[in-house]
Amino acid sequence: MFDPVAVLQDLVRLDTTNPPGNEAAAVSMLQGIIETAGVEMTVLSRDPERPNLIARIPGRGEAPALLMQGHVDVVTTADQAWAHDPFGGEIIDGFLWGRGTLDMKGAVVMMVHAFVRLALSDSPPAGDVVLAVLSDEENSGYFGAKYLVENHPEHFADVKYCIGEFGGFPMPIGGTRFYPIQVAERLSVRFELAITAEGGHGSLPRRGAAMARLGKTLTALERKRMPVHISAATRLMVEGMVEHTTGITQRALRLLLNERTADAAFRLLPGQLGVLEPVFRNTVSPTIVRGGKKHNVVPAEIRLTLDGRMVPSSNPEEMAAELRRIVGPDVDVGYAVDGKLGPREPDMGLFPLLADVVKRRDPDGVPIPFLMPAATDGRWFAELGIQPYGFTPLLLPDGFAFQELAHAADERIPVAALEPGADMMFDMLNEYRGQ
Repeated sequence: MFDPVAVLQDLVRLDTTNPPGNEAAAVSMLQGIIETAGVEMTVLSRDPERPNLIARIPGRGEAPALLMQGHVDVVTTADQAWAHDPFGGEIIDGFLWGRGTLDMKGAVVMMVHAFVRLALSDSPPAGDVVLAVLSDEENSGYFGAKYLVENHPEHFADVKYCIGEFGGFPMPIGGTRFYPIQVAERLSVRFELAITAEGGHGSLPRRGAAMARLGKTLTALERKRMPVHISAATRLMVEGMVEHTTGITQRALRLLLNERTADAAFRLLPGQLGVLEPVFRNTVSPTIVRGGKKHNVVPAEIRLTLDGRMVPSSNPEEMAAELRRIVGPDVDVGYAVDGKLGPREPDMGLFPLLADVVKRRDPDGVPIPFLMPAATDGRWFAELGIQPYGFTPLLLPDGFAFQELAHAADERIPVAALEPGADMMFDMLNEYRGQ
């Protein structure tokens, strides 16, 4: 077997910042490792520089196929101040530093390690195990999962569940180590706001110009929130947490189960429950402003792009109406949905196995279902009727802020977490019975 730490170092040193991605070298490197186990593989691509690898271990035919999927592209490091080279793959103070160590090259290495170990074992799995190493998750999936689902769905026709990012790492709340395991995710909705007013010469200041209206719009987005929606996945999560908390934390969690009292709960325990708030409502984040062509011309139009995320119990029209109530009638709101609405009720059939794998490694930990605040490639496989799970298990030290480091400067992973994580992935594959 290969050393997952050394492989992750090599993988981090391959710059797969998306765009442009250029994931070919990373996929080829992992392909070479998988080849040593004699596994059947297929490489499919819309662009040769952005390939996708599909490998399959035949099972005993006693269970539906299980898919593990992960991406090797990463987000940019531009305008971020790193303490160490983001593509150096250095090990410092017990951590492997670099872009993608958490999202999600580290998890891909764990998947490949478990997959190769299973292929080399004497006992075939109950059902086929499929591994997909993907490009382009961080942009749209156009070259990756979306491309495969739309053009090569036959490779996943017998798959019931898929494993991807993220879940299986500790989230301490109220003195309890909860382990969120993703069973659903929010849908990505891109909003385009058009803010218009009379333009003119820069020497003649205009009150209420488009720039001033932009300021008011951004202030409204900063101050106001959209209403609370309690989806099925979120209710399962909170109910699981209530059973393992006491005192003020438990009372606050009970308040979260009612849409009329949820906001009071966030005010009651802002520090602890703040990390959960995005899964209780539709949200938007301003990301791009476009307007103005010349320093002495007051623009007549400003366009503002918002990164919107929608809970499964809502819909795009409802979310757009919620946004219009915040920005007011003078702002034109348009939107585009990235993907399709998934089922409102997740298939929880695989959850007991994933929870058991976690509990064996941390008997005091409490696995709970989780609604992922962001979107992952799981949404594309869900279009084929596959239930996605986020399960990339890591036993992390106290105080390690996984959510705050992914996509941020100084992304890093504890070296000691990689091999146990790969072992947990193997246990999951070895014990899968179709559930």
